[in-house]
Amino acid sequence: MRLRALLETDALGLRLLGGEDELDRTVRGVMTTDLRDPSRYLSGGELVLTGLAWRRDASDSEPFVRILAGAGVAGLAAGEAELGDIPADLVEACVQHRLPLFAVNETVAFATITEHVVRQVSGERAGDLAAVVDRHRRLMTSGPAGGGPEVVLDLLTSDLDLRAWVLSPTGRQIAGAGAPLPAPLGAALAGHHLAATRTGRRGPYRAAVAGSTYSLFPIRNAGRGAVPAARDVRESVLSDWLLAVEADASDWPAARLDLLQGVTQLIAVERDRRDAARTVRRRLAQEVLELVQAGAAPAEIAARLRVAAPVLLPGLGGAPQWQVVVARVDWTAAGTAGGAGVPGDIAGGPVAQALLEEILVDPAVSGPDSADRIAVAHTGEEAIALVPLPTVPTPLPETVDGPTDTAAAAGKAAGPDTAEAPAAQDPALHADALLAAVREPLSAGLADDGRLTLGVSAAVHSAEGLRGALEEARHARRVAAARPGRVCAAGHHELASHVLLLPFVPDDVRRAFTARLLDPLRDYDRRHRAELIETLEAFLDCDGSWTRCAARLHLHVNTLRYRVGRIEQLTGRDLSRLEDKLDFFLALRMS
Repeated sequence: MRLRALLETDALGLRLLGGEDELDRTVRGVMTTDLRDPSRYLSGGELVLTGLAWRRDASDSEPFVRILAGAGVAGLAAGEAELGDIPADLVEACVQHRLPLFAVNETVAFATITEHVVRQVSGERAGDLAAVVDRHRRLMTSGPAGGGPEVVLDLLTSDLDLRAWVLSPTGRQIAGAGAPLPAPLGAALAGHHLAATRTGRRGPYRAAVAGSTYSLFPIRNAGRGAVPAARDVRESVLSDWLLAVEADASDWPAARLDLLQGVTQLIAVERDRRDAARTVRRRLAQEVLELVQAGAAPAEIAARLRVAAPVLLPGLGGAPQWQVVVARVDWTAAGTAGGAGVPGDIAGGPVAQALLEEILVDPAVSGPDSADRIAVAHTGEEAIALVPLPTVPTPLPETVDGPTDTAAAAGKAAGPDTAEAPAAQDPALHADALLAAVREPLSAGLADDGRLTLGVSAAVHSAEGLRGALEEARHARRVAAARPGRVCAAGHHELASHVLLLPFVPDDVRRAFTARLLDPLRDYDRRHRAELIETLEAFLDCDGSWTRCAARLHLHVNTLRYRVGRIEQLTGRDLSRLEDKLDFFLALRMS
């Protein structure tokens, strides 16, 4: 706003004492001070309000005005309540330094002027920013020429003092202005967003996390991959992005809320662009999957893999290894707000596909294109990922006296820091690690009627191994499905143990077996708080070692022996017998 607009507002009670030629100066803020030197608090463009408490005599005026002029303030408004008339020496100093000077009537509070300036300046900034948002939206409709969401997020910070981040449904940062959002905070905000979305409430959603308040704006995908608004919210809840703003939007005016909605529409364009860029990778995965499932010749599958490798791992020298990951999202009854229809109406494959693409992104990598090396197809209710892994170089053999001459020469050429570098880490995916960072937010989105199960195969080195890897991943997913919890995963290494059999035990047999062994212990625990179930689990985990188990439970060995004896008495089993230990172990795993 301009100084002239302040003078023309009668309610502010301002009277011009000098600087008529400078009234077109822009006011960017307001500051009240009675310090003799307020320069450290000035950034330029302020209207400075003062009660003149800093002035002891006429010699103080010129240094004060010189400091304000040097800081680039827009003007000075002095109150008449303290001295009555504004001192002539102050008027002369302002004329000397070409600083506009206003007198503030004693009936007008400085707070009135401050509130008016802040309201006007914020409104104009929001209007300017809205125009920028609209321009970027038009530019990005035909491509990312507008600079992407980071540009608008930077403007939100600089012009409206709003810190904001674009987050994936698991809380991974996709875009942001300034310092990155800590990963645990992003996951917590995503969990709040998913839980609120499942209730059917309209955004923005308010979330209080780590002592700060955030407003969460859903980013609805409006492009080619969009879900029609009339469909079940569960079809999109696990794939929608969100805009997290560090502010409480509950008392914002409609104009500011409209502005943030415009920002979400802009980011939705970026989301659509990202999804379009994944089309080639998805098609490659679909083609390979169809060949594998149809039992095509290994040579034909290998040819497809040679096409896929440069797209998924550009610049890779040798042929990669491959892993297969299978995911499935299952819904039970539609018992939450916003849900319509029955689980059979929800297409599980596309939901699992979008979610698996997100899960497989390296959590340490941010940005919308960080999943460029992930190819995920879907068939029926499953999503299937074909994940390339760079081949880990085999270390050169060592002689009796140490490394070979070739290896030593290579280390010398690489320099002292690399000559003794540790061996390369295994790049393979591990089931538990994939879900560690996303379990909390996804559980909120799945609520009480959804489940995500995931299986991971071992790495294979050729096309011949892909069919086996696919079946291995599917078996591992079924093992995960037999476990309790909303988000579960299993890896190929678990298929070599007894747990492989558990998913195929009929439910009625499973319930009868666990009830016969564990119900007497549970009933006793409820009546006596004896912790027999906990004791049994610890005893089996310690391989029947009395000393280690007692130390883990912080019990005397005699107390442990009493509890184990009570378990044997209640169940008629003998925990010194291997078969009885195994029965208890399986019952605990199936319960």
